[in-house]
Amino acid sequence: MAYLLLIVEPRGQREARTEEQGREVYAQMVAFGAGLKERGLLTASQSLRSDVHAVRLRKQDGKCLLKDGPFAEAKEMIGGFFLLDCAGKDEAIAIAAECPAAQWATIEVRELGPCFED
Repeated sequence: MAYLLLIVEPRGQREARTEEQGREVYAQMVAFGAGLKERGLLTASQSLRSDVHAVRLRKQDGKCLLKDGPFAEAKEMIGGFFLLDCAGKDEAIAIAAECPAAQWATIEVRELGPCFED
């Protein structure tokens, strides 16, 4: 079964770290991903840049409305993801518990599936 682990970080957390601290956190996450790959569980993973570099798009009356980040109304941002192929929800949750980011962020576990199903 496919599950997505979303790393939901508090906004401003990255800026509060020194470069050395940021590199250490990143190295921990890369090592975590490498371990998942060795176990045959990882389909894809990626870190995302801060929402300072993001754009939100929505359409209204046929027109594209763009809003540049950062998004003042947001208290959190998606910092990255791990796409897993695992046996089920319990295994996905167990893997999320192993993720180093669980120490400084929330890990949202989502099963992939069509949007017309609950």
